[in-house]
Amino acid sequence: MKTAIIIHGMPSKEEFYDPKTPSPSNFQFLPWLQKQLSIKDINAQTPEMPEPYNPVYSEWKKVFEKFNVDENTILVGHSCGGGFLVRWLSENKITVGKVILVEPWIDVEKELKTEMFNFEIDKDFPERTTGTTIFYGEDCHPDLKLSVDKIKNTLVGANIKELPGKRDHFCTPTFPEILPELGYK
Repeated sequence: MKTAIIIHGMPSKEEFYDPKTPSPSNFQFLPWLQKQLSIKDINAQTPEMPEPYNPVYSEWKKVFEKFNVDENTILVGHSCGGGFLVRWLSENKITVGKVILVEPWIDVEKELKTEMFNFEIDKDFPERTTGTTIFYGEDCHPDLKLSVDKIKNTLVGANIKELPGKRDHFCTPTFPEILPELGYK
């Protein structure tokens, strides 16, 4: 059975504890994408990562590795979640299905006080996927653009998609442009 794991980004601490804001795994385009994959008979999960406002790689890894990840697994990461996937795929030499990174962030300027992004990108990890795509908007924030540029300039064989217009870090309830990259309309 095909599966998908969709990893959310890093909210602020205030946003995380705001009772009016959905949890990160149920926010922005993630629930919409989970539904789109589910109706294609793909078992899609959006795990809630621990303390997402202060991400620690070893803690996120524990949650992520509760799922079986293999060549039938689609991996999608938004922002910090995309950066997490870049690190995990760089450190784990296994074959996976499609990988979609949506404005992935790897903290190039070392703002975090955790070891979340203390790693070297494996430039060849896309060879162990059935396709790796990086999405970013033309209005990508400069901090994010540093990360996107480092990743896209390092990876060999990744498909790069710069989308025009105001994307606002893809903090939208839907994201239809992602479906063709997953093989769907």
